[in-house]
Amino acid sequence: MRFWSQDPWRRIRRLQDEMNRVFADYDRPRAATFPPVNIWSDQNGLVVTAELPGMEPNDLEISALNDTLTIRGERPAPAAEEGHTWHRRERRFGRFQRTLQLPFGIDPDSVDASFRDGVLRISLARPEEEKPRKIEVKAS
Repeated sequence: MRFWSQDPWRRIRRLQDEMNRVFADYDRPRAATFPPVNIWSDQNGLVVTAELPGMEPNDLEISALNDTLTIRGERPAPAAEEGHTWHRRERRFGRFQRTLQLPFGIDPDSVDASFRDGVLRISLARPEEEKPRKIEVKAS
């Protein structure tokens, strides 16, 4: 009778609390990889855009080889004024490197990069030998 004299849902709630703690990381948004990027392609090549607010073009280093693109740089942390205390620092600062596996090889001699309003845009051409070819079907 002792067991039933307690709240019958108590053990279930305690189990649910434990499961919530175990899976808490799955409910929280993952820390974004910096910089966030978008990649899209067509038959001629692809475009990569990366958000890099507060940076300058000369703060960035970009390299491309085969089907890999690497973006490197450093974002300086703003100094807190004397007497001020940080309460939240969600923006990432310091050195970063983002290496992206591209869906196909690129022509490293045909890479073009531009930077405007905090957005890096990289255009990468697909080598001629990797471009899809239209094959004509002949009647026999």
